[in-house]
Amino acid sequence: MEPTSAAPESTPEKPEARPPLPRNVKLLGAASLLNDIASEMIYPLMPQFLLTVLGGNRFYLGIIEGLAESVSSLLKLWSGAFSDRVGQRKGLVVFGYTLAALARPLIGVATAPWHMLAARMADRVGKGVRTSPRDALIADSTPAGMRGRAFGFHRAMDHLGAAIGPVLATLFLLAWPGELRLLFLLTVIPGLLVVLLLTLGLREELAEPAEKQEEAEAPQPFDRNFKLYMFSLIVFTLGNSSDAFLLVRAGELGVPTAMLPMLWCAFHFVKSGGNLLVGRAVDKIGAKPLILAGWMLYAAIYLAFAAVVSAWQVTLVFLAYGFFYALTEPAEKTLVTSLVGEQRKGLAFGWFNFAIGISTLPSSLIFGWLYQQYGSFVAFGWGAALAGLAAILLLGVSAPNAAAGDKGEADTAFK
Repeated sequence: MEPTSAAPESTPEKPEARPPLPRNVKLLGAASLLNDIASEMIYPLMPQFLLTVLGGNRFYLGIIEGLAESVSSLLKLWSGAFSDRVGQRKGLVVFGYTLAALARPLIGVATAPWHMLAARMADRVGKGVRTSPRDALIADSTPAGMRGRAFGFHRAMDHLGAAIGPVLATLFLLAWPGELRLLFLLTVIPGLLVVLLLTLGLREELAEPAEKQEEAEAPQPFDRNFKLYMFSLIVFTLGNSSDAFLLVRAGELGVPTAMLPMLWCAFHFVKSGGNLLVGRAVDKIGAKPLILAGWMLYAAIYLAFAAVVSAWQVTLVFLAYGFFYALTEPAEKTLVTSLVGEQRKGLAFGWFNFAIGISTLPSSLIFGWLYQQYGSFVAFGWGAALAGLAAILLLGVSAPNAAAGDKGEADTAFK
Protein backbone atom coordinates (compact mmCIF):
# COMPACT_ATOMS: atom_id res chain seq x y z
CA MET A 1 0.00 0.00 0.00
CA GLU A 2 1.48 3.25 -1.11
CA PRO A 3 1.69 5.96 1.51
CA THR A 4 -0.58 8.83 0.85
CA SER A 5 1.19 12.07 0.30
CA ALA A 6 0.62 14.60 3.01
CA ALA A 7 -1.24 17.67 2.03
CA PRO A 8 0.97 20.72 1.98
CA GLU A 9 0.70 22.66 5.18
CA SER A 10 -0.82 26.06 4.79
CA THR A 11 1.26 28.70 6.38
CA PRO A 12 -0.69 31.40 8.11
CA GLU A 13 -0.47 34.73 6.41
CA LYS A 14 1.64 37.21 8.22
CA PRO A 15 -0.20 40.36 9.19
CA GLU A 16 0.66 43.23 6.95
CA ALA A 17 3.36 45.32 8.54
CA ARG A 18 2.24 48.76 9.60
CA PRO A 19 4.07 51.35 7.49
CA PRO A 20 6.41 53.66 9.39
CA LEU A 21 5.45 57.22 10.10
CA PRO A 22 6.80 59.74 7.57
CA ARG A 23 10.07 61.55 8.30
CA ASN A 24 8.41 64.94 8.71
CA VAL A 25 5.99 63.56 11.30
CA LYS A 26 8.87 62.17 13.34
CA LEU A 27 10.84 65.42 13.09
CA LEU A 28 7.86 67.54 14.08
CA GLY A 29 7.22 65.15 16.95
CA ALA A 30 10.82 65.56 18.13
CA ALA A 31 10.48 69.34 17.83
CA SER A 32 7.34 69.29 19.96
CA LEU A 33 9.13 67.10 22.51
CA LEU A 34 11.96 69.61 22.93
CA ASN A 35 9.70 72.65 22.75
CA ASP A 36 7.41 71.34 25.45
CA ILE A 37 10.35 70.43 27.68
CA ALA A 38 11.16 74.14 27.62
CA SER A 39 7.57 75.32 27.92
CA GLU A 40 6.58 73.00 30.74
CA MET A 41 9.64 73.84 32.81
CA ILE A 42 7.85 77.18 33.20
CA TYR A 43 4.11 76.58 32.91
CA PRO A 44 3.30 74.73 36.17
CA LEU A 45 5.29 77.31 38.13
CA MET A 46 3.93 80.35 36.31
CA PRO A 47 0.65 80.75 38.27
CA GLN A 48 2.40 80.70 41.64
CA PHE A 49 5.15 82.98 40.28
CA LEU A 50 2.49 85.46 39.21
CA LEU A 51 0.51 85.25 42.46
CA THR A 52 3.36 85.20 44.99
CA VAL A 53 6.30 86.96 43.30
CA LEU A 54 4.79 89.45 40.86
CA GLY A 55 1.73 90.34 42.96
CA GLY A 56 -0.97 89.29 40.49
CA ASN A 57 -4.28 87.55 41.22
CA ARG A 58 -6.51 84.86 39.70
CA PHE A 59 -8.38 87.33 37.51
CA TYR A 60 -5.10 88.68 36.13
CA LEU A 61 -4.06 85.10 35.42
CA GLY A 62 -7.23 84.77 33.36
CA ILE A 63 -6.37 87.96 31.45
CA ILE A 64 -2.84 86.77 30.67
CA GLU A 65 -3.85 83.30 29.53
CA GLY A 66 -6.99 84.38 27.69
CA LEU A 67 -5.50 87.37 25.87
CA ALA A 68 -2.33 85.54 24.87
CA GLU A 69 -4.24 82.57 23.49
CA SER A 70 -6.74 84.76 21.64
CA VAL A 71 -3.96 86.68 19.87
CA SER A 72 -2.45 83.32 19.01
CA SER A 73 -5.74 82.11 17.56
CA LEU A 74 -6.01 85.05 15.16
CA LEU A 75 -2.55 84.27 13.84
CA LYS A 76 -3.40 80.59 13.47
CA LEU A 77 -6.17 81.51 11.04
CA TRP A 78 -3.93 83.82 9.04
CA SER A 79 -0.93 81.48 8.98
CA GLY A 80 -3.01 78.51 7.83
CA ALA A 81 -4.54 80.46 4.94
CA PHE A 82 -1.18 82.05 4.07
CA SER A 83 0.58 78.67 3.92
CA ASP A 84 -2.08 77.46 1.45
CA ARG A 85 -1.73 80.62 -0.62
CA VAL A 86 2.05 80.50 -1.01
CA GLY A 87 2.32 76.71 -1.10
CA GLN A 88 4.96 76.65 1.67
CA ARG A 89 4.71 75.73 5.34
CA LYS A 90 8.24 75.09 6.65
CA GLY A 91 9.27 78.76 6.88
CA LEU A 92 6.29 79.64 9.05
CA VAL A 93 6.88 76.62 11.29
CA VAL A 94 10.55 77.49 11.84
CA PHE A 95 9.83 81.18 12.44
CA GLY A 96 7.14 80.38 14.99
CA TYR A 97 9.38 78.08 16.99
CA THR A 98 12.23 80.62 16.84
CA LEU A 99 10.10 83.43 18.26
CA ALA A 100 8.87 81.23 21.11
CA ALA A 101 12.40 80.07 21.92
CA LEU A 102 13.53 83.69 22.32
CA ALA A 103 10.43 85.07 24.09
CA ARG A 104 9.78 82.36 26.67
CA PRO A 105 12.92 82.94 28.81
CA LEU A 106 11.99 86.62 29.22
CA ILE A 107 9.56 85.62 31.98
CA GLY A 108 12.72 85.15 34.03
CA VAL A 109 13.39 88.90 34.02
CA ALA A 110 9.77 89.98 34.70
CA THR A 111 9.22 92.28 37.68
CA ALA A 112 5.52 93.09 37.18
CA PRO A 113 2.46 91.19 35.96
CA TRP A 114 2.40 93.10 32.67
CA HIS A 115 5.96 91.94 31.95
CA MET A 116 4.73 88.36 32.14
CA LEU A 117 1.84 89.29 29.87
CA ALA A 118 4.23 90.68 27.24
CA ALA A 119 6.52 87.65 27.32
CA ARG A 120 3.60 85.24 27.30
CA MET A 121 2.00 87.02 24.34
CA ALA A 122 5.24 86.89 22.33
CA ASP A 123 5.48 83.18 23.06
CA ARG A 124 1.89 82.67 21.91
CA VAL A 125 2.48 84.73 18.75
CA GLY A 126 5.13 82.19 17.84
CA LYS A 127 2.65 79.42 18.52
CA GLY A 128 0.04 81.14 16.39
CA VAL A 129 2.37 81.46 13.43
CA ARG A 130 3.52 77.84 13.47
CA THR A 131 0.53 75.74 14.57
CA SER A 132 -1.77 75.63 11.53
CA PRO A 133 1.04 75.22 8.96
CA ARG A 134 2.54 72.48 11.15
CA ASP A 135 -0.74 70.59 11.40
CA ALA A 136 -1.26 70.94 7.65
CA LEU A 137 2.30 69.75 7.00
CA ILE A 138 1.64 66.64 9.08
CA ALA A 139 -1.49 65.98 7.02
CA ASP A 140 0.38 66.71 3.76
CA SER A 141 3.10 64.23 4.70
CA THR A 142 0.76 61.41 5.78
CA PRO A 143 -1.64 59.12 3.86
CA ALA A 144 -5.28 59.69 4.82
CA GLY A 145 -5.59 56.29 6.51
CA MET A 146 -2.68 57.05 8.87
CA ARG A 147 -3.56 60.55 9.99
CA GLY A 148 -5.11 59.57 13.29
CA ARG A 149 -1.93 57.70 14.12
CA ALA A 150 0.26 60.59 12.92
CA PHE A 151 -1.59 63.21 14.96
CA GLY A 152 -1.65 60.86 17.93
CA PHE A 153 2.13 60.39 17.69
CA HIS A 154 2.71 64.12 17.44
CA ARG A 155 0.54 64.87 20.45
CA ALA A 156 2.14 62.01 22.38
CA MET A 157 5.60 63.50 21.81
CA ASP A 158 4.28 66.91 22.78
CA HIS A 159 2.94 65.54 26.06
CA LEU A 160 6.07 63.49 26.71
CA GLY A 161 8.04 66.72 26.57
CA ALA A 162 5.47 68.26 28.87
CA ALA A 163 6.11 65.41 31.31
CA ILE A 164 9.89 65.69 31.16
CA GLY A 165 9.93 69.47 31.60
CA PRO A 166 8.46 69.51 35.12
CA VAL A 167 10.84 66.74 36.20
CA LEU A 168 13.81 68.82 35.09
CA ALA A 169 12.30 71.86 36.81
CA THR A 170 11.84 69.93 40.05
CA LEU A 171 15.39 68.57 39.99
CA PHE A 172 16.72 72.05 39.29
CA LEU A 173 14.77 73.61 42.17
CA LEU A 174 15.88 70.85 44.54
CA ALA A 175 19.49 71.62 43.64
CA TRP A 176 19.04 75.42 43.54
CA PRO A 177 16.01 76.29 45.71
CA GLY A 178 14.20 79.48 44.83
CA GLU A 179 16.08 80.10 41.58
CA LEU A 180 12.94 80.41 39.47
CA ARG A 181 14.30 83.22 37.33
CA LEU A 182 17.42 81.29 36.36
CA LEU A 183 15.29 78.25 35.56
CA PHE A 184 13.13 80.31 33.21
CA LEU A 185 16.20 81.74 31.46
CA LEU A 186 17.67 78.27 30.85
CA THR A 187 14.68 77.26 28.75
CA VAL A 188 16.35 79.00 25.81
CA ILE A 189 18.57 75.91 25.35
CA PRO A 190 15.95 73.33 24.26
CA GLY A 191 14.15 76.07 22.34
CA LEU A 192 17.15 76.75 20.14
CA LEU A 193 17.69 73.02 19.63
CA VAL A 194 14.20 72.89 18.11
CA VAL A 195 15.10 75.63 15.63
CA LEU A 196 18.28 73.83 14.62
CA LEU A 197 16.51 70.48 14.18
CA LEU A 198 13.76 71.85 11.95
CA THR A 199 15.98 74.15 9.92
CA LEU A 200 18.31 71.31 8.97
CA GLY A 201 15.96 68.34 8.89
CA LEU A 202 12.43 69.33 7.85
CA ARG A 203 11.55 68.76 4.20
CA GLU A 204 8.54 69.75 2.17
CA GLU A 205 7.58 69.53 -1.46
CA LEU A 206 6.84 73.07 -2.52
CA ALA A 207 3.31 73.24 -3.86
CA GLU A 208 1.99 75.63 -6.45
CA PRO A 209 0.51 78.74 -4.82
CA ALA A 210 -3.29 78.68 -4.61
CA GLU A 211 -4.75 79.84 -7.92
CA LYS A 212 -7.80 81.43 -6.32
CA GLN A 213 -6.59 83.35 -3.31
CA GLU A 214 -9.96 84.95 -2.63
CA GLU A 215 -11.60 81.54 -2.27
CA ALA A 216 -8.80 80.30 -0.04
CA GLU A 217 -9.39 83.19 2.38
CA ALA A 218 -13.16 82.80 2.78
CA PRO A 219 -15.05 80.37 4.97
CA GLN A 220 -17.82 79.80 2.36
CA PRO A 221 -16.19 76.74 0.70
CA PHE A 222 -16.73 74.69 3.86
CA ASP A 223 -20.04 72.88 4.18
CA ARG A 224 -22.59 72.72 6.99
CA ASN A 225 -20.87 69.83 8.77
CA PHE A 226 -17.57 71.67 9.06
CA LYS A 227 -19.26 74.86 10.24
CA LEU A 228 -21.33 73.01 12.85
CA TYR A 229 -18.17 71.26 14.04
CA MET A 230 -16.46 74.63 14.44
CA PHE A 231 -19.46 75.99 16.36
CA SER A 232 -19.50 73.00 18.71
CA LEU A 233 -15.78 73.54 19.34
CA ILE A 234 -16.44 77.18 20.23
CA VAL A 235 -19.16 76.20 22.70
CA PHE A 236 -16.95 73.57 24.28
CA THR A 237 -13.95 75.89 24.54
CA LEU A 238 -16.02 78.59 26.24
CA GLY A 239 -16.18 76.18 29.17
CA ASN A 240 -12.61 74.91 28.81
CA SER A 241 -10.47 77.53 30.55
CA SER A 242 -6.73 77.45 31.05
CA ASP A 243 -5.41 74.41 32.89
CA ALA A 244 -3.51 76.86 35.08
CA PHE A 245 -6.70 77.09 37.14
CA LEU A 246 -6.48 73.37 37.83
CA LEU A 247 -3.04 73.92 39.32
CA VAL A 248 -4.51 76.67 41.47
CA ARG A 249 -7.24 74.27 42.61
CA ALA A 250 -4.65 71.61 43.45
CA GLY A 251 -2.71 74.14 45.52
CA GLU A 252 -5.88 75.16 47.37
CA LEU A 253 -6.52 71.55 48.37
CA GLY A 254 -3.07 71.06 49.84
CA VAL A 255 -0.77 69.90 47.04
CA PRO A 256 2.59 71.52 47.94
CA THR A 257 3.98 74.04 45.46
CA ALA A 258 7.16 71.97 45.14
CA MET A 259 5.05 68.98 44.04
CA LEU A 260 3.00 70.81 41.40
CA PRO A 261 5.61 70.17 38.67
CA MET A 262 5.54 66.44 39.49
CA LEU A 263 1.74 66.39 39.31
CA TRP A 264 1.96 68.18 35.96
CA CYS A 265 4.53 65.61 34.83
CA ALA A 266 2.37 62.61 35.73
CA PHE A 267 -0.61 64.29 34.06
CA HIS A 268 1.31 64.57 30.79
CA PHE A 269 2.54 60.98 30.95
CA VAL A 270 -1.13 59.95 30.99
CA LYS A 271 -1.82 62.23 28.02
CA SER A 272 1.20 60.96 26.07
CA GLY A 273 0.45 57.25 26.45
CA GLY A 274 -3.23 57.81 25.81
CA ASN A 275 -2.60 59.72 22.58
CA LEU A 276 -0.49 56.89 21.17
CA LEU A 277 -3.27 54.38 21.81
CA VAL A 278 -6.21 56.52 20.80
CA GLY A 279 -4.49 57.84 17.65
CA ARG A 280 -4.57 54.31 16.24
CA ALA A 281 -8.18 53.85 17.33
CA VAL A 282 -9.24 56.97 15.42
CA ASP A 283 -8.20 55.37 12.12
CA LYS A 284 -10.27 52.27 12.95
CA ILE A 285 -13.50 53.51 14.52
CA GLY A 286 -13.67 57.15 13.47
CA ALA A 287 -13.08 60.48 15.14
CA LYS A 288 -16.56 61.65 16.14
CA PRO A 289 -17.38 58.90 18.71
CA LEU A 290 -14.09 59.54 20.50
CA ILE A 291 -14.67 63.28 20.62
CA LEU A 292 -18.12 62.74 22.11
CA ALA A 293 -16.73 60.38 24.73
CA GLY A 294 -13.96 62.84 25.57
CA TRP A 295 -16.29 65.80 26.01
CA MET A 296 -18.61 63.86 28.28
CA LEU A 297 -15.62 62.67 30.32
CA TYR A 298 -14.52 66.30 30.58
CA ALA A 299 -17.91 67.28 32.03
CA ALA A 300 -17.71 64.54 34.65
CA ILE A 301 -14.15 65.42 35.62
CA TYR A 302 -14.87 69.14 35.95
CA LEU A 303 -17.71 68.31 38.33
CA ALA A 304 -15.26 66.15 40.26
CA PHE A 305 -12.79 69.07 40.50
CA ALA A 306 -15.56 71.04 42.21
CA ALA A 307 -16.48 68.21 44.59
CA VAL A 308 -13.10 66.94 45.83
CA VAL A 309 -11.91 68.09 49.25
CA SER A 310 -8.38 66.74 49.71
CA ALA A 311 -4.97 66.68 48.04
CA TRP A 312 -5.05 62.97 47.16
CA GLN A 313 -8.52 63.30 45.62
CA VAL A 314 -7.59 66.25 43.43
CA THR A 315 -4.45 64.39 42.37
CA LEU A 316 -6.50 61.42 41.14
CA VAL A 317 -8.94 63.68 39.31
CA PHE A 318 -6.05 65.60 37.74
CA LEU A 319 -4.56 62.38 36.35
CA ALA A 320 -7.96 61.21 35.08
CA TYR A 321 -8.24 64.54 33.26
CA GLY A 322 -5.38 63.38 31.03
CA PHE A 323 -7.68 60.78 29.44
CA PHE A 324 -9.91 63.58 28.15
CA TYR A 325 -6.99 64.91 26.11
CA ALA A 326 -6.10 61.44 24.86
CA LEU A 327 -9.63 60.87 23.59
CA THR A 328 -10.03 64.22 21.86
CA GLU A 329 -6.71 65.57 20.56
CA PRO A 330 -5.95 63.17 17.67
CA ALA A 331 -9.66 62.74 16.95
CA GLU A 332 -10.40 66.47 16.66
CA LYS A 333 -7.64 67.09 14.13
CA THR A 334 -8.41 63.95 12.15
CA LEU A 335 -12.05 65.04 11.86
CA VAL A 336 -10.87 68.32 10.31
CA THR A 337 -9.12 66.45 7.49
CA SER A 338 -12.16 64.19 7.03
CA LEU A 339 -14.56 67.10 6.55
CA VAL A 340 -12.54 69.19 4.07
CA GLY A 341 -10.73 68.72 0.78
CA GLU A 342 -7.05 68.13 0.25
CA GLN A 343 -6.24 71.55 -1.19
CA ARG A 344 -7.16 73.76 1.77
CA LYS A 345 -5.93 71.88 4.81
CA GLY A 346 -3.97 74.91 5.99
CA LEU A 347 -7.07 77.10 5.94
CA ALA A 348 -9.15 74.35 7.57
CA PHE A 349 -6.67 73.99 10.42
CA GLY A 350 -6.57 77.77 10.63
CA TRP A 351 -10.32 77.85 11.27
CA PHE A 352 -10.03 74.90 13.65
CA ASN A 353 -7.33 76.57 15.74
CA PHE A 354 -9.09 79.94 15.46
CA ALA A 355 -12.39 78.53 16.72
CA ILE A 356 -10.64 77.12 19.77
CA GLY A 357 -8.34 80.04 20.40
CA ILE A 358 -10.84 82.89 19.97
CA SER A 359 -12.99 81.30 22.67
CA THR A 360 -10.11 81.07 25.12
CA LEU A 361 -10.12 84.73 26.20
CA PRO A 362 -13.77 84.83 27.30
CA SER A 363 -13.43 81.29 28.66
CA SER A 364 -10.55 82.11 30.97
CA LEU A 365 -11.98 85.52 31.90
CA ILE A 366 -15.39 84.05 32.76
CA PHE A 367 -13.89 81.12 34.64
CA GLY A 368 -11.47 83.34 36.55
CA TRP A 369 -14.27 85.75 37.48
CA LEU A 370 -16.62 82.95 38.56
CA TYR A 371 -13.82 81.32 40.55
CA GLN A 372 -12.89 84.59 42.27
CA GLN A 373 -16.47 85.69 43.01
CA TYR A 374 -18.43 82.47 43.57
CA GLY A 375 -15.89 79.72 44.18
CA SER A 376 -14.92 76.47 42.55
CA PHE A 377 -18.35 74.80 42.36
CA VAL A 378 -19.90 77.47 40.13
CA ALA A 379 -16.79 77.83 37.95
CA PHE A 380 -16.29 74.12 37.30
CA GLY A 381 -20.04 73.58 36.94
CA TRP A 382 -20.07 76.18 34.16
CA GLY A 383 -17.38 74.24 32.28
CA ALA A 384 -19.21 70.94 32.67
CA ALA A 385 -22.51 72.38 31.41
CA LEU A 386 -20.98 73.80 28.24
CA ALA A 387 -19.20 70.51 27.53
CA GLY A 388 -22.55 68.72 27.62
CA LEU A 389 -24.11 71.30 25.29
CA ALA A 390 -21.20 70.99 22.84
CA ALA A 391 -21.61 67.21 22.75
CA ILE A 392 -25.28 67.62 21.82
CA LEU A 393 -24.31 69.97 18.97
CA LEU A 394 -21.65 67.57 17.71
CA LEU A 395 -24.30 64.87 17.30
CA GLY A 396 -25.59 66.88 14.33
CA VAL A 397 -22.30 66.62 12.43
CA SER A 398 -22.33 63.96 9.70
CA ALA A 399 -18.76 62.68 9.75
CA PRO A 400 -17.18 60.17 7.32
CA ASN A 401 -16.74 56.74 8.86
CA ALA A 402 -13.31 55.33 9.65
CA ALA A 403 -13.08 53.49 6.35
CA ALA A 404 -13.59 56.64 4.34
CA GLY A 405 -10.00 57.63 4.52
CA ASP A 406 -9.00 58.24 0.94
CA LYS A 407 -8.85 61.61 -0.60
CA GLY A 408 -11.79 61.12 -2.87
CA GLU A 409 -14.15 60.30 -0.05
CA ALA A 410 -12.87 63.18 2.00
CA ASP A 411 -13.59 65.54 -0.86
CA THR A 412 -17.28 64.66 -0.84
CA ALA A 413 -17.69 66.75 2.30
CA PHE A 414 -16.11 69.77 0.66
CA LYS A 415 -17.98 72.18 -1.55
